[in-house]
Amino acid sequence: MTSKTRLYKGILMTIVLLMSCISQSMAQNVPSPEDVYGFRVGDDYKLADYNQIEDYLGKLAAASNRVQMKEIGTTVLGRKMYILFISSEENLSQLDKWKDISAKLARVSVSDEEALQLSESGKAVVWVDGGMHSTELAHGQMTSELAYTLATSETTEMKKIRENVVTILMPVMNPDGLDIVVDWYRKNMGTPYETSRPPILYHYYMGHDNNRDWFMNTMPETYNVTKILYNEWYPQIVYNHHQSSPSWTKISIPPYADPVNPKIHPAVTAGVSEVGSAMSKRFSLENMPGAIADNFYTMFWNGGGRTVPYYHNMIGILTETGHTTPTPRFYDPEKLPKTVAGTTPTDGTDIMYPDPWKGGESHFRDAVDYMLTATWATLDLAADRKSNYLYNIYKMGASAIEKAKTEGPYAYVIGTDQWDHFEAVNLVNVLLKGGIEIQKATKNFTIGDKKYEKGSYIIYGGQAFRPYLLDLMEKQNYPTRFQYPGGPPDTPYDLAGWTLPMQMGVTVDKIKDSFEASTEKVADRATYKEGDVDGKGSFGFAFSANSNASVVATNKILKAGGTAYKTKEELKIGKATLPAGSYIVSGGSASVAELAGQYGLEVIGIADRPEIGLTKIHLPKIGLYKSWVANMDEGWTRFVMDEYEFEMDTLHDRDIQTADLSQYDALIIPSQRPSSILHGHSNLEMPEKFTGGIGLEGTVALSKYVKNGGILLAFDEASNYVIEQFGLPLKDATAGADSKDFFIPGSLIKTSIDTKHPLAFGMQDTVSVSFNKSRAFTIDKQSKKGEGGEEKIADAPAPNVEVIATYASKNLLMSGWAMGEEKYIAKKPAMVKVGYGDGNVILFAFRPQFRAQPRGTYKLIFNALYEGASE
Repeated sequence: MTSKTRLYKGILMTIVLLMSCISQSMAQNVPSPEDVYGFRVGDDYKLADYNQIEDYLGKLAAASNRVQMKEIGTTVLGRKMYILFISSEENLSQLDKWKDISAKLARVSVSDEEALQLSESGKAVVWVDGGMHSTELAHGQMTSELAYTLATSETTEMKKIRENVVTILMPVMNPDGLDIVVDWYRKNMGTPYETSRPPILYHYYMGHDNNRDWFMNTMPETYNVTKILYNEWYPQIVYNHHQSSPSWTKISIPPYADPVNPKIHPAVTAGVSEVGSAMSKRFSLENMPGAIADNFYTMFWNGGGRTVPYYHNMIGILTETGHTTPTPRFYDPEKLPKTVAGTTPTDGTDIMYPDPWKGGESHFRDAVDYMLTATWATLDLAADRKSNYLYNIYKMGASAIEKAKTEGPYAYVIGTDQWDHFEAVNLVNVLLKGGIEIQKATKNFTIGDKKYEKGSYIIYGGQAFRPYLLDLMEKQNYPTRFQYPGGPPDTPYDLAGWTLPMQMGVTVDKIKDSFEASTEKVADRATYKEGDVDGKGSFGFAFSANSNASVVATNKILKAGGTAYKTKEELKIGKATLPAGSYIVSGGSASVAELAGQYGLEVIGIADRPEIGLTKIHLPKIGLYKSWVANMDEGWTRFVMDEYEFEMDTLHDRDIQTADLSQYDALIIPSQRPSSILHGHSNLEMPEKFTGGIGLEGTVALSKYVKNGGILLAFDEASNYVIEQFGLPLKDATAGADSKDFFIPGSLIKTSIDTKHPLAFGMQDTVSVSFNKSRAFTIDKQSKKGEGGEEKIADAPAPNVEVIATYASKNLLMSGWAMGEEKYIAKKPAMVKVGYGDGNVILFAFRPQFRAQPRGTYKLIFNALYEGASE
């Protein structure tokens, strides 16, 4: 070795040592979560609230040049939401480059040759999140440690991950909920209710359904994330952390259970299993037993945080980790069950549960460790196969484009001739939010014999996210599945059918063959057609009953001091004819012209009072029942009331029992089990303040309210409470049915509407209703039988029941899965109005506002509320 060579080697060693010292010094200067929180993440009885987490993440980003923190929006209650970009210093200096590569590959906007080059030069993009379901406390805490370790660790593996992966970390998906649950736990620590859940929803409107809003994107929290995933960064892997592992297991991992949706590219399914295999192997090698796969969670439903990615050619990952609370537990090994998660044995003989957990002490920190280990397995795999993941998302997108040529459709067209143009544009915007590319016609055009006007929307099938487009636009055919031969049906994970045009009442034409049209790309948001005011409104201005937008416009005018009427019959004004139930407004400080422009309403000025029947209405004042048993259907109802500008008070059990209910034009009881409405929580479950339900006292108060002229609406399960407690002449036609004979799990059912009834004004005559293990009604009839014979006696008075909606007589299933529907619900009432004293009870056998999706049935609610506000 020459002296020159020795000199070079010495200099090189000095540089290496210097860089090592610099790295160690940087790590020492970067605060750990424990430095800021004062406890280790996952310690027993310890939780960080959102202010603490926000503070820590800011300090981490400020101290490390491997972390960038970005605000992406705010929550319903105004808290800021953040994502962290974690990678090497060099990678973070070129974030726009990696984002551009990811977008080009996901959107298939490059040639195959360039895609191969970009896949080699690009970086894998992996999304990891925590804190969505706030009562699952560990993942919202774990992400702080994940960020710190990924940014500071100098292990070979972490360096490799930082070099090859841009990790986008969403530390807390639901900041509002995290604070609600952390505050509840702290207040109840040391009491019998330490591990209870809050008696309110942990998302202001959705609660647990914040993982059911991922194609509608009704909430800011959902859309803040959606725009990153499907319109900006296009990660190849999307990893949702959750906590609902089967009893006596530690974590539920992929692969998932059958069925898989055939619209999903099979490479996605294989990719999910590949990640699961990496997790399983890592748990085994690190002596962490209890990882179970093939457990309940399927790949059919579209609408969750890890399922929507499938339809965007992304690897969606869900893990469900045990131990949701900071309070320790003990599992007696002597009581280890022979099977878990149904029939999975705990003796190590099942390929999906090869390393069972045998029990013992369980701590909050265990959950943190399992989540971190699963995340490292995922990121390590992405780092090793980064070029493969980048090229695969391109290949799947390219395959989707080719399939449109061979299988169709060529396009979907949403024309301007719609029952409710407002909802047609809302559908377009739902698709745009999810990354679908949409064109708008700039000139009239013709397809076959049908003419379409300028302003129609064209959605071409040949695009990378074709699986997502098809799945939202086409009917679902959920496979018939049973738990075992001759056994009950195998309940789908969440829903079986959700087709959006059906739910929203929008006409969409599916076009098989190519056609010519002059178009422009819809960039960010579709706008409602230019609303205008036609004629002078000396008497008032008319809105059509057909549009949901007419309701929000009318309510805004009433709030601004104006007046409003509803027409009792068709209104003819010049060449225009408006249907019965349309709105005539006047006065107030709100501008009719501005509202027309905002909502795309065609407004007709009326010079003189029409010579037809009019009902004057005021702004309805609504009382919405809110049980201390947190109820998502209440939250969704409240959301719809707020969206449409109704005046509303929340009424808890004590309010129902003691308040002056006569101040309300209508009361609503959202869907809830009758026993839960009546009895609520017991003092074994909840502090005294939050126990009990409406009880006898509240039931009597409701009865008195209706008898004195009030209107009471009850949705789905709550209708049984009202029927039973008020002694109404109705029965639940599905009561007692065996699930082997009758089963409709979250599907769309064809329903006929009596459009001449005032409660159905503005409705189409046939709609889909959201049937989620719902019901149908039968109207009581007089019996004339005695001891086997027929008695010739006078007819008793017929029950005072009006039928507004009836399930179809045949072909009931529009989308999803149904068994026994013709026997149990065909031709039976789905919505009724029952006279009760001087008032009325309006019962829905289904949920007309379910998750803010079935816009086609909203008007059934609105008309009922306005009936209560009639003067």
